[in-house]
Amino acid sequence: MDRFWEQKKLEEMTDSEWEQLCDHCGRCCLIKLEDEDNGNLYYTNVVCQYHDSERCHCTRYDERSWLVPDCIKVTPRVAREESWLPDTCAYRLLAEGNKLFDWHPLISGQPDSVYQAGFSIRHHVVSELFVQQEDLEDHLIEWSDA
Repeated sequence: MDRFWEQKKLEEMTDSEWEQLCDHCGRCCLIKLEDEDNGNLYYTNVVCQYHDSERCHCTRYDERSWLVPDCIKVTPRVAREESWLPDTCAYRLLAEGNKLFDWHPLISGQPDSVYQAGFSIRHHVVSELFVQQEDLEDHLIEWSDA
């Protein structure tokens, strides 16, 4: 097995390799709220309307930046500098010099291993289509990272 993520810097990866790093947990697609007083970030159980919560991926991935202007594309810079990426995110782990978890699909060989390990948002979210903006605070969540 070619463990490219252990041999290359993030910037050296091909587009295909970069995309394989995503474990499809879906956590980056959760709508987040920022406390204006202290800058703390809070996650909700609400996802973008284009999120497929069964498969944990964007149904309009190629168009996401155009359809949702505040959707942030994860780049090596984002992986290194942004704290909103979950602690379990492969991009963030590698940017911080850490190893992937055993349940990551690249390690386990199983696409559903992130769900089986309990780190997926599958079956735990509601679409933004069903939540009013003013009700987002009622949907705040916390989770335990690995």
